[in-house]
Amino acid sequence: MMALPARYADAHRFAFGDSPELADELLALVLAGTKTATCGALRDHEADGEPLPEIGRRDIVLDGAGRPACVIETTAVEIMAFDAVSKDFAEAEGEGPYAAWREGHIAFFSRNGGWSGEMKLVCERFRLIEVLDRDPR
Repeated sequence: MMALPARYADAHRFAFGDSPELADELLALVLAGTKTATCGALRDHEADGEPLPEIGRRDIVLDGAGRPACVIETTAVEIMAFDAVSKDFAEAEGEGPYAAWREGHIAFFSRNGGWSGEMKLVCERFRLIEVLDRDPR
């Protein structure tokens, strides 16, 4: 595996989802250009001390094995209630039409601390900056 470029040494690192399989599935959508947005529960940022995304910040996305896979840059951040998420934003997450997004996210949040239509989400739009070498040789 290629060493992480020095310019990203201090970058925040995270994996999408809550399992190695989901991390790889969502990463594939980012790499394909299909996924340009993500959201998370505000309560999780507060409880875990995870920094909120900031416009212009570059983050390292990890694959399901925890290896750095790509770099994304935050282009927009908004905090809103789950039920206020627009069809446009949901579809930018790349996981299907709005109904599928809603169903998948209700299941995700239900298994990760609870869901309600009023729960606050941190909604982030991003762009892919760089794909990193994950060749295991």
